[in-house]
Amino acid sequence: MTRTFVLRQASSAILAANAIRPVPGMPLSVPVFMSGWLTAELAPQLLALTATDSAIHVARHGIRSRSDKVGLLLSTAAVAALSSVIATGRGAAHECESALREELGEDYAERDGKIARAGLSAWRRIYDPFWMRRKGVTRVRNLRYAPGGRRFRLNIYHRDDVPSDAPVLFQIHGGGWVIGSKDQQGIPLMLEMASRGWVCVSINYPLSPRAVWPAHLIAAKQALAWVRANIGRYGGDPDFIAVTGGSAGGHLTAMMGLTPDAPELQPGFENTSTAVHACVPHYGVYDMAGDTGIKPVLQRVKSGLMPMVLGKNAKFPDDYRAASPLAHLRADAPPFFVLHGRSDSFIPVAEARVFVEKLREASDNPVAYAELRGAQHAFDVFPSIRSAAVVQAVGRFLEWAYRTRDQREPENRESVAEAVQLRDTDGG
Repeated sequence: MTRTFVLRQASSAILAANAIRPVPGMPLSVPVFMSGWLTAELAPQLLALTATDSAIHVARHGIRSRSDKVGLLLSTAAVAALSSVIATGRGAAHECESALREELGEDYAERDGKIARAGLSAWRRIYDPFWMRRKGVTRVRNLRYAPGGRRFRLNIYHRDDVPSDAPVLFQIHGGGWVIGSKDQQGIPLMLEMASRGWVCVSINYPLSPRAVWPAHLIAAKQALAWVRANIGRYGGDPDFIAVTGGSAGGHLTAMMGLTPDAPELQPGFENTSTAVHACVPHYGVYDMAGDTGIKPVLQRVKSGLMPMVLGKNAKFPDDYRAASPLAHLRADAPPFFVLHGRSDSFIPVAEARVFVEKLREASDNPVAYAELRGAQHAFDVFPSIRSAAVVQAVGRFLEWAYRTRDQREPENRESVAEAVQLRDTDGG
């Protein structure tokens, strides 16, 4: 019994240590990610279990042997480390707020600069993180946006009373372009925004290896075209659509913002506007061709994943670069809020830093960037101390983008109209 107690406490201490400082290296990226992600976002629950386990052991067995003392020492170390993880997670609120204040300026600071404190309902969601529902929010499931089966379906979240002309949030799931579902990701943010009166849409799209690039992006644009034509029936305003997503969904989010109305990416619906008004990519892939020279990025480019996604006949570097957000930077890009975890084991934080730097050089619109200490990949999948803070910050950014849309829309409408006119003149 004492030996198992020591093993349990040692396990807690190791998990906490990995959450604080993940083991680097591609061969260990999956187990390091899984243990670090769950430990970091479930740290309060793990701390409570560790402390309770120690208290029960001492109450039943006392502190009689050397193993008892070792177990308690490990328990103390684990509790201290988990407390540090929790404190780091709480820091996400200030990290996000500082990023938004710095990039959006005085107008944002005056109107939106209050950091929301977690109320009773928020803390209940954090301590019951897998309860993915919100009172007052309705979900409409499995609407078809294009022919092709379940990979061409979407869900809609809206307030029970169905708002009128509400801004729209468009969510794209991640999963390395090979797995994932509209029912699994982005839910805390969509529930929050739907409760605020937004209409939220989450989509499926075809997955590799059956689908090869750019089928994923074309499907997302098909879904956007469907939303633009039909979202009014669910209370949404087709004239304001923001897009968000994580990992591969973050990559697609960036591509949606950087390739509006590109005819080669919307075959059969070339004259439908696919422009979006704001982008919030979480821990996205931004360099598909290795142009940054970052070692983990080069390893990813040379891995078996890229031929699976881009097709075995993809030409390097042209086809790789065509799928890379870094190759599509533009002055009229919509406002971006980029979020990335500093402890991400899958997509290096340096990749996000380069993307933000280059996008800021190119874009005329704000590019906010929050780099979250202690955050692993997928930090926003379920409610946690960190993800609750991120959801609130993203909500403030989205509402800022919606409120200030008129400062950008005249120019955007003119450029879209000119592009459509040119295509019509050319016979496209």
